[in-house]
Amino acid sequence: MRLLFLGGTKFLGRATVEAALERGHDVTLFTRGETNPGLFPEAEKLRGDRSADLSPIAGRSWDAVVDTSGYFPGAVRASAEALRDVVGRYVFVSSISAYADFSQGPSEGSRRAELEDGHPDDEMLPEYENYGALKALCEDAVTENYGGRAVIVRPGLIVGPHDPTGRFTYWPHRIARGGEFLVPAPADGQFQLVDARDLGAWLVDLCEDGDGGAFNATHPGFTWAELVESTLRVTGSEATPVWIDGDWLAERGVGEWMELPLWLHDPDWVGMNRADVSRAVAAGLTFRSLDDTVRGTLEHADTTEDAGLRPERERELLEAWGR
Repeated sequence: MRLLFLGGTKFLGRATVEAALERGHDVTLFTRGETNPGLFPEAEKLRGDRSADLSPIAGRSWDAVVDTSGYFPGAVRASAEALRDVVGRYVFVSSISAYADFSQGPSEGSRRAELEDGHPDDEMLPEYENYGALKALCEDAVTENYGGRAVIVRPGLIVGPHDPTGRFTYWPHRIARGGEFLVPAPADGQFQLVDARDLGAWLVDLCEDGDGGAFNATHPGFTWAELVESTLRVTGSEATPVWIDGDWLAERGVGEWMELPLWLHDPDWVGMNRADVSRAVAAGLTFRSLDDTVRGTLEHADTTEDAGLRPERERELLEAWGR
């Protein structure tokens, strides 16, 4: 197949292009050439800014397009309109954040987020609180142009090799350092994530022969105990988990999701880790072992300063808990 990627050299896009090339597909990348420009010398590379000039893809045709870089509805609409008659299928990577309510785990038919103040200027960087609503508008731009040929993929937290966010990487790296480490109780509490390599391979499946429509795309769920056990096993670390009650952490102002990655305690948000993924699983989405994801993260992704407990903050909380 001839596949066009809008993006394709960073994290999920990178994993998807790798899967496409491994299967022998003819790949074209349309990027600004600023992120990992030396990757994939075997692929055709078109340079340009999708938000300003689509002329590099004019007059061309492909079997499918994978859009991993769409955040603003105006830019996505322009791409969908330009490609509508020359590309058979449009696979758009949206987000679980496109839903409006996370007090319950969303299914594909759940109500989506809406902007309260209309459409923002497409030149603005997306504010976090607008991210989901902007993704929902991007979805509309694709489906209005492609109809049943549109594939809308709503991943949960994407993790694994080359993860730039630190939202999962904190845990393998922290546990590998050893010593006592803070983990939110209960041990059987659940979170959802998906390895970029599994998601990328499945996106190629959808290009090749898949259903249209929307899909929640993440693992059905891991427990905190499974994460701890997996990382201890992979690293050989002698680190010791200290399980601390979630209410106690919340009372002390521990931040959900970023300060303590993966952790969601607020009842209004726990549904983000309870998405119904049965449709994607039925359509062929499969998952590698958590050990493999932890190993790939340790080998190819560093943690970041803006995600995870700082050592002094963790020690302060452990001491207050009585360690």
